[in-house]
Amino acid sequence: MTDSTDEGLTERAQLLLKALIENYIRDGQPVGSRTLSRDSGLSLSAATIRNVMADLESLGFVTSPHTSAGRIPTDKGYRLFVDTLLKLKPLQHQEVEDIERQMGDEASTGRSLVHSVSQMLSKVTHMAGLVTLPNPNYVALSQIEFVSLSENRALAIMVMSNREVQNRVVQLDRHYAPEELRRAANYLNEAFSGRSLPDVRAQLLAQLQETRQHMDQLMSDAIQVAQKVFVQNPNEQVEYVIAGETNLMGFAELSNVDRLRRLFEAFNEKRDILQLLDSCLTADGIQIFIGHESGYRILDDISVVTAPYTLDNRIVGVLGIIGPTRMAYERVIPIVDITAKLLSSALNARK
Repeated sequence: MTDSTDEGLTERAQLLLKALIENYIRDGQPVGSRTLSRDSGLSLSAATIRNVMADLESLGFVTSPHTSAGRIPTDKGYRLFVDTLLKLKPLQHQEVEDIERQMGDEASTGRSLVHSVSQMLSKVTHMAGLVTLPNPNYVALSQIEFVSLSENRALAIMVMSNREVQNRVVQLDRHYAPEELRRAANYLNEAFSGRSLPDVRAQLLAQLQETRQHMDQLMSDAIQVAQKVFVQNPNEQVEYVIAGETNLMGFAELSNVDRLRRLFEAFNEKRDILQLLDSCLTADGIQIFIGHESGYRILDDISVVTAPYTLDNRIVGVLGIIGPTRMAYERVIPIVDITAKLLSSALNARK
């Protein structure tokens, strides 16, 4: 057998580790040498398998529960399995069509689409499905209109590129007649349509720095009004939708009542989950956090598999699955990957 670069593991050790993890994922029970002898496809004695298991345990890839002579994988073992030993199962054409059908109809807005996708992920995997709403800073402005209100106020109605409609009441420096607001909206639509909100803010700042003699009255009015509308909200943050949390109660390793209570509290408070998802917004492709890798103790027995989705070729959100570390990665990873691609296509088609 040849040696591996993975801490000197032989091919034999890797095959036994792979067989152990696949058995544990399927059955949820510690795996003994007799089972490994049967399922690994190797003609090895029980004594040889026990020696290999002892080596794997000393290297931190498996551990022995106190109540059993068998072994179970550690987070480190799962990591090697996912990175090196795993063979993904491509989804069948019918499965992809089923996922697409459950994602919402063509009239769905970004928000309703996100809800549909989180529910679909939960239903398909029997775990918790999670999807962030499109980051408002990365969604482009499609159109803006104004409605004059009393006391120098105006209602700004912004239609975004993901079909979301944002309404903001702004306090203006003076009263603007409906005709002035209409002209301002026309100017802003021509100048900023198709730009993300950070781009709009940057352009406004640049134009405000121009000398007044280079601005006509229309441009000056439009910029003054836009200043009030596009001010950055310091409390603006990514939101997410989660579905199927109760599915996690069905896994024996997560069934401890106190652990579940703390996990559900983390879902409600959102802070730690959002920080984890925020790190995925800057990453490319599938991200897998196994147990303690997330950096949050409440997720020590949890794996999170995520993928980013895009709008106008820009990452605007993340979707994924939350489940036990003992999850069927070979199935979950392709589901997350294809769903992210389908959601990206759906959002771009709805612009």
